[in-house]
Amino acid sequence: MAILYTRIGFLLFAFLVSSSISVSVSLTFSPADESLINCGSDVDSTVDNRVFVSDASSASNVKLFSPEGSIALQGEYLSLNVPQIYRTARIFARQAKYELKVGEKGTHMVRLHFNRLNSSKINLSDDAEFHVTVNGHVVLRNFRGGYDESRVREFLIWVDAGEVVIRLIPSRDSKLAFVNAIEVISAPKDLIADTATSVSRDGTGKLNGLAKQAMEVVYRINVGGRKVTPFNDTLWRTWVTDDEYLKAGHASEKAYFTGRIKYRPGGASREVGPDNVYNTARVARRSSGVVPEVDMSWDFPVSADYKHLIRMHFCDIASKSLGLLYFNIYINGYLAYGDFDISYAADNVLASPYYIDFVVDATVDSRSSITLSVGPSNMTSVGEGGLDAILNGVEIMKMSNSLGSLDGFVSADTILTSCPNRRNLSIFIAMMAFMCIFMSFYIATQRKKVRDDYGWTKLSMDVREDNPKSGHQFASRLP
Repeated sequence: MAILYTRIGFLLFAFLVSSSISVSVSLTFSPADESLINCGSDVDSTVDNRVFVSDASSASNVKLFSPEGSIALQGEYLSLNVPQIYRTARIFARQAKYELKVGEKGTHMVRLHFNRLNSSKINLSDDAEFHVTVNGHVVLRNFRGGYDESRVREFLIWVDAGEVVIRLIPSRDSKLAFVNAIEVISAPKDLIADTATSVSRDGTGKLNGLAKQAMEVVYRINVGGRKVTPFNDTLWRTWVTDDEYLKAGHASEKAYFTGRIKYRPGGASREVGPDNVYNTARVARRSSGVVPEVDMSWDFPVSADYKHLIRMHFCDIASKSLGLLYFNIYINGYLAYGDFDISYAADNVLASPYYIDFVVDATVDSRSSITLSVGPSNMTSVGEGGLDAILNGVEIMKMSNSLGSLDGFVSADTILTSCPNRRNLSIFIAMMAFMCIFMSFYIATQRKKVRDDYGWTKLSMDVREDNPKSGHQFASRLP
């Protein structure tokens, strides 16, 4: 009997170990392209179990082109908890570029890390101001870098060619450009869908061609949950809490789920949204039989005159059974989706994630903020204590304009041709000096030829050849 128990215990242990291994493997995303660059450092750095390779290393999959050279800056007076990639920076006084080879065609996540370092050698607080382009898209303009804390700017760029080219251009001769770290990672195929629902005062419609659109991630919100760090996200993203964006006056409660999130084909994958986003939510649960029009609203400041892609994440972790939760979705007060049946969307599976993409057309409804709301529909159950709505997560991405820019109505070509370049200026000055020398030589040769043809006599020593009056003297001597 003891032997039987021993065998059962061993088999149970083996099952648990194999299960944990399979889960850990399923949580791992292996991108086809992944370049992590530690700029301005001569050593590699590890952050969240990820190795950032020095941009001075020959082993890195990156080429740095800086015709006038660069400066590797070491930060001073930094606290001990500052990650290593934010302790150094690469400084450029003139236009420079990083070329990173990629092998896969499609959307790539480009993350640029900035931390404006304190240094007795260079004053980045006053001297840093620059533009950044990525594969022909203006992503930052007149940018000055991070202020009091580390900062990362993330962009989604479609790549047709076999490289990602990041250019950093000082805005003026007296300004500098800098970068602390760079990430270029090929995105999962299902990260950006090609179609979304456009929402405006004129109603809703279908919008295609999103996959090749350049975008900047403006917000990633874990609604009702805690902050999610890159260590707990399969794509190394950061999701912040929704507390500062939730509008006052709307009753809601937080929901937590300790069971297994059921990812399924056709729904949201773990790369679209991690477990830590889908196992928390805010829900609206009425305390009386009266059904309000809107239960929960969030307000997000955004840049005006840009279209924005809005991704809303849903996972019914609060209902006791299927078919009980119906609600409406509003964007800027317009009905974006009526009578949303979350059970039907999730193939009648509870705790199964689903997302919907909307696009707010800024050309029709130009606003400096986006308001998202969820509330009960006509199909909502009016029973006491019933659920009116649920929301698990929100992502808002700025979409590039007609010039391919994410920062101002200006093209990358205009940036590259109009910005000052001291190297070009020095070349221009050298060419002008050469032309002056050539013209001087040519004039001297022509004068000598005239003397030989007309047999001019030599001037007296007290008369200068460049004296304006000497020209008249010569003229009077002509036959």
